[in-house]
Amino acid sequence: MKERIITLPKISEKRGNLSVAEEGAHIPFSIQRAYWIYDVPGGQRRGSHAFKNQREVIFALSGSFDVVLDDGSGQRRYHLNRANTGLYVPNKTWRFLENFSTNSVCLVLASMPYSENEYIRSYRDFKKYVKSENLKEFTLLKKNEELNVDNSPHLGTINDCSIIEFPVVLNRAGNLTYINNSVNIPFDIERAFYIYDIPSGVARGGHAHKYCHEILIAAGGSFDVELDDGVSKRTVTLNRPMMGLHLPPGIWAVERNYSSGVVCLVFTSHKYEEDDYIRKYSEFKEYKANANNQI
Repeated sequence: MKERIITLPKISEKRGNLSVAEEGAHIPFSIQRAYWIYDVPGGQRRGSHAFKNQREVIFALSGSFDVVLDDGSGQRRYHLNRANTGLYVPNKTWRFLENFSTNSVCLVLASMPYSENEYIRSYRDFKKYVKSENLKEFTLLKKNEELNVDNSPHLGTINDCSIIEFPVVLNRAGNLTYINNSVNIPFDIERAFYIYDIPSGVARGGHAHKYCHEILIAAGGSFDVELDDGVSKRTVTLNRPMMGLHLPPGIWAVERNYSSGVVCLVFTSHKYEEDDYIRKYSEFKEYKANANNQI
């Protein structure tokens, strides 16, 4: 499959815009890893490498930048400046990112966990690799099929909600934070979505999930998350792009106090299913009470 622009659904409303990327539906591979790049100084370039097998989709969550692709026969330049537009980059493609605007945030969804052996970091080596007639066969890593995902209704409490500090790769050309399935987070990513262009004073969320786990991240800016398990409540502030909040099922969550230019990034354990949502607080209270009575 050649490189191509991927346009995600954009759900627009007065509380801001939301775009969602599900593997299979919008992303042409199983999502194994995600990382995001931020705090990129003006004039810096990122990337300058190719992958042997890994495929990626690159998004500009905030701001803009250029992605330059090279398959060994010539360069193509793509300008990303819309949050719901991504660029699919196939394997065996040299790529670099440049011309970052102020406060830009780059999100990358990848088809493989990190492996240094996957990288080709010299352009000379890349040219030799793509011209070789005897390319070594590489097998794409599959998702861990033995991982047992809990598909039973969950009676989470606010004590089950936890802050996760993700690894940070510091670089003078900008910082990078990454997560790997079931390594940095307690599930495999089935879906990613992000909320942007959020007006001042609005609240988002206001629902709970029966089965789905979520990781909430302030990829840019900050916001508060009000947590409620039907008995206890607490508020968590997210304001660092390397910090995520794990929300297990059975937690009512409301997001408030969004800063200007904020981007809320969310990774989930399940694809979208309306039956998984509890959208009325009275029904949430009843759901929790009935579930507790069955214990």
